[in-house]
Amino acid sequence: MLLQAPEIFNGSILIVDDQKANVQLLERLLSGAGYTSVSSTTNPQEVGELHRKNHYDLILLDLQMPDMDGFQVMEELKKQADSYLPVLVITAQPAHKLRALQAGAKDFISKPFDVVEVQTRIHNMLEVRLLYKKIENANKILEQRVQERTAALRDSEARFRRLTELSSDWYWEQDESGRFTKVYGPVLEMLGMRADDLLGATWEYAGTHWNKEEHQALQDNMLARRPFLDFVYSRIADNGVHQFLMVSGEPMFDASGRFIGYRGVGKDVSESMRKGAH
Repeated sequence: MLLQAPEIFNGSILIVDDQKANVQLLERLLSGAGYTSVSSTTNPQEVGELHRKNHYDLILLDLQMPDMDGFQVMEELKKQADSYLPVLVITAQPAHKLRALQAGAKDFISKPFDVVEVQTRIHNMLEVRLLYKKIENANKILEQRVQERTAALRDSEARFRRLTELSSDWYWEQDESGRFTKVYGPVLEMLGMRADDLLGATWEYAGTHWNKEEHQALQDNMLARRPFLDFVYSRIADNGVHQFLMVSGEPMFDASGRFIGYRGVGKDVSESMRKGAH
C-alpha cells in the first residue's frame, strides 16, 4: 500500500506555539515545501477542541508554553477516541525529548530549526500517519464487507430453509462418516424421535423398522457417492401404521474435491402411496 506525493502534501497540519514568530516561520517553511493544508494556534488550550473537530494528520507542538505546556496538551489529546497521537514536538531542551516520546509524541524537532531536518521529519511522519489511516480505513471497509457478506449468507440460508420447508417435509445433512449434522422439518415427529436423538446418528439408527432391502439400496447409493432422486422406502411405525418416505440427496465435496458428506430433502408420501395401492 503506497502513498502518492499529493496525498502527503495535502495532509492536514496544525502548528501550536505561543510565539507568533515561530508559527510564521513554520508556516512559511511548510508552504514553501508544498504543504497545502496548514493551520495554527498560539493558544494551547484550543488544541483539544481543534483536533476533535478537524482530526489533524500531524500536530507540530511546542513544549515550552505558559498556562498549558506541550505535555499537558498531549494528555488532553489522549482523552480522544483516536488511539494514534499524531504529535511532532518542538523543543530546545534535549532533556525533554525522551520525556516527550514517553508521553506519546511520535518524533521531535530541535530548536533552532534546521530546515532539512524539519522537512524530512514532517514528511516522514505524515507518510506514516496517512498510511496508518489508509490501513485503518481499509480494515473498516473489509470488516463491513464481512458483516454484509455474513448477513447475506444468513439471509440466503433462511430463504433456502424456508424454500425447503415449502417444497418438502424436511431437509438433512450428513458428514463424511454418515452422521446427521442438520435436520429441519417435521420428519422427527413422523419417526417419533427428538432432534437430539437423530443429530450425530446414522441412517442405521434412523432406519429402525425400515424395509431392509430398501434401506440397503439407499445405503449402496450413498456408499458409491451417487446422487439419488425421489427414492421411496417404507417402515412400520411402533403403532403398526405403514409409512412411506421419499428422499432425494446429493454428495457434497470441498474445494479440493474431498467428500465431506451428503445433503438432501425428504417427504412423507404415505398417504399418496396408500391411495395408489387401492
